[in-house]
Amino acid sequence: MDPNVVKAKLVGVLQTVQSLSGEECPAIDGATKPVETLPKFTSKVWPVAAGMLGIALGKSIPCEANIFVDEESKEPLAINQTVALVLKLLEAQEAEKAEEAAAE
Repeated sequence: MDPNVVKAKLVGVLQTVQSLSGEECPAIDGATKPVETLPKFTSKVWPVAAGMLGIALGKSIPCEANIFVDEESKEPLAINQTVALVLKLLEAQEAEKAEEAAAE
């Protein structure tokens, strides 16, 4: 999957989330950290945004995956880091499906 497509869909989802929340949405670029930059973009909203991104991409993003904060360091991720993480998650899912299909 093209990283630019994932990035564009992610930015669109974040803009929609902010709009639906009645919050302002500052300009978002690859270095933007949504957790720090977007008003009221809290851990309660992250799973919704991840689900919306999955729908926008036509893929499933695991609900337990936090795509906005690094699991080990607990540091907020920038857009480009989130895109890389989403691509990694999707590649792992595809590899798992391929293994299951080969085992049948």
